Amino acid sequence: MKSDHESARANPRKLDQPLQRYDLSALTDAGLRRGYTTGSCAAAAVKAALLSLLCNECPEEVNVSLPDGLHFLRIPIDHVRRESDRRAYAEVIKDGGDDPDQTHRATIFARVRHNARGSIVFQRGEGVGLVTQPGLQVAIGEPAINPVPRKMMITAVQEVLSESDRKTNAGFDLEIGCKNGEQIARRTFNPRLGIVGGISILGTTGIVEPKSMAAFQASIQVYIRVAVGDSPDAIVLAPGNLGQRFARNALGIPTKRVVQMSNFIGLSLEYLQQTLEENQQRLPLLWLVGHPGKLAKILAGDWDTHSGRSLSAVHAVTRLAREFRLAPSASEVLSRCRSIEEAIESLPGEMLSPAFWNMVENRIATVVAPRTPNVECIRVRLFRMDGGALGSSK
Repeated sequence: MKSDHESARANPRKLDQPLQRYDLSALTDAGLRRGYTTGSCAAAAVKAALLSLLCNECPEEVNVSLPDGLHFLRIPIDHVRRESDRRAYAEVIKDGGDDPDQTHRATIFARVRHNARGSIVFQRGEGVGLVTQPGLQVAIGEPAINPVPRKMMITAVQEVLSESDRKTNAGFDLEIGCKNGEQIARRTFNPRLGIVGGISILGTTGIVEPKSMAAFQASIQVYIRVAVGDSPDAIVLAPGNLGQRFARNALGIPTKRVVQMSNFIGLSLEYLQQTLEENQQRLPLLWLVGHPGKLAKILAGDWDTHSGRSLSAVHAVTRLAREFRLAPSASEVLSRCRSIEEAIESLPGEMLSPAFWNMVENRIATVVAPRTPNVECIRVRLFRMDGGALGSSK
């Protein structure tokens, strides 16, 4: 593995300077949700692993100082463990907000080890790319970890170290990786940039500013035109990455036929029908694939499924549960849940059975059909957040 040596005391921020928490719940002017970068995730993972290594802590969240020197982010830690007296490991799930980013929900990890060099050594873990061409911010042969994320990780180390540790010039190897990063990177520009073997750890502010709503909607239209451009037998519309995995693993549908529509379900269907009409074309099969927390919202007439502009899907699913004649106790528990995922976790499988979710899938398809008369058949497949199918596996 290639490494990069940087002093842990390089460009130190004043650690006694009070920071304000950055409010990620505040939407952009376009109504989109911000997220945090792979660089912020890596810094959070480093901090959590170091807290485990030096302080024997297993934090559920950590504060990550942002490059502006004024704010910090509070980032959840998905997993942390101490592997030995000299090594610890932590994982963070990236939340890219409403930006159509390929690394959204990716697992960024850090493995932190003591070293005797008295410096921070950046190492390339599995799923992070290697720089092989000139012209980038990182030298050839280095892991694809950009300068600002490196500084954020150095700051995270400084914030954990005690004064005595700092005086003894403690050093650490920081191995940064991404689960399935090599596969994710194939859907990015990294191969064209000469970054091989994985993603880049990026970010100049630590915050993901989502594309404007107009730009995002325009990109959906382009993706739909590409998806139906050569008269395919089927395409997939999905709010997020569940659709891509299902299309690849279960259907054998290539990536270019899978359109991530985020919250814009109604608009995406409108673009699809418009494109088919313009091409004087019919589509044999449309798959709608995703979590019922998104897709079931259309049963209540919410075609923009952003949480700030739509009701929880629990209401619509509860109505169908009564229609399906689920046990009264199940309907009662369901009605009290704040989210569909909570309902799935709260109720045993025999109550929310595959047959029930099959009914939900069929009802969604029935509601969608009038919006896409040029589509001959619509099929819906609902999944849990962990990727498990809820309805029939046929």
